[in-house]
Amino acid sequence: MDDVTYTKGIYTAVASVRPMNAGQYQGLVSLARDDGEDLENAIYEVEAASGTPEEALEEAKALAHRLLGELEL
Repeated sequence: MDDVTYTKGIYTAVASVRPMNAGQYQGLVSLARDDGEDLENAIYEVEAASGTPEEALEEAKALAHRLLGELEL
């Protein structure tokens, strides 16, 4: 499953999925800030597990939108 990338100003959020135990999947968001001098990265995990990778990716995309929406440029 392909990752989905969103940008807002100097921030880039990449939504992805990782497999968990018992056939479950978890959505992840990697949030990077690149201001030209420093590159800062943070990983955020969707709290709930999903039964399919598609559901997990949808949850990760929602988290990415929420994280980028909270940023002030």
